[in-house]
Amino acid sequence: MPQISLYYEPIIGDTVPEASRKDWEVSYDLGNDWRQLTKGKKLNSSLFKVDIVVYPELNLKNLVINQIYQVLFNLSPAIEVSLWKGMKLTAQVVFPVYNDGYGDRLGKIHPGFLTAQQTVRLPYNIWGTLTVGTYNGGRYGLDLKFFHPFKDERFSVEGRIGMTGTYYWNGFEYNYGTKQRITWSLGGSFYWPRYNVQTTLKAEQYILGEKGVRLDIIRHFRYASIGFYAMKADGAKANGGFRFQVALPPYKYKRKGYIPRVTPSKNMGIAYNAGNERYYYKGYRSNPSDNIMQNNSFNPYFIKSELLNF
Repeated sequence: MPQISLYYEPIIGDTVPEASRKDWEVSYDLGNDWRQLTKGKKLNSSLFKVDIVVYPELNLKNLVINQIYQVLFNLSPAIEVSLWKGMKLTAQVVFPVYNDGYGDRLGKIHPGFLTAQQTVRLPYNIWGTLTVGTYNGGRYGLDLKFFHPFKDERFSVEGRIGMTGTYYWNGFEYNYGTKQRITWSLGGSFYWPRYNVQTTLKAEQYILGEKGVRLDIIRHFRYASIGFYAMKADGAKANGGFRFQVALPPYKYKRKGYIPRVTPSKNMGIAYNAGNERYYYKGYRSNPSDNIMQNNSFNPYFIKSELLNF
């Protein structure tokens, strides 16, 4: 699936024989000749290759007056495989390691994300992703996302709509509800290349039907993304907090042919709910790798800032 183009052209009169960051052009725009590259021999296709990715999951809540935090810590390996271009199957199992105050059901081994995801690149630099399956947050159903950067690639728009119902696992017993709810979001983003800071403002509808706005300000580093968010919806008090993703070592992985590759998650994250809101602003992620750090990994400005830092 074509994502970005990297074009190297040394600056005329440059007396330094080594490549520098300013010699590179990185863009979502692939130009007119990229299709000729698809006729060449593929060097390292990912089709039919299996990754077993272990996602650590940490949940904390502070609801008991005589206890600082109740803790749930899971290790959740997921099998991820692509059967054709732009497609990914994910099957995850959750292994509770420590459960203090999250109930007997979450203390049992149970499935997690079970999804089929298809991404396509449409004309005019539009990406669309459709995901079907069971997500986090106790939701199952359909999820559709779109992303489009403008000619000035610091600016972009994104949209999302989902139709989901409730479900839960009691061990490996699947229980679900038939009532479907519509959630959506629509907004824009500005990326400040000098500091790799991304500001996103969205209008959203959440699972209970409340409509609101959300502001995220995230700074991206090579091995971490850290920032803040704020939300306000009709009928609900304002809420916010901070969020971060941290890359887990080792940072480079090698694969031997079609032997399944076992790795930790490329990034582990936590979102802190400073307002302790437990009822409103509910949503879901449609894939275990859906997070602020992974979503920024193909940003041309971020990639250019990391060139030659290997």
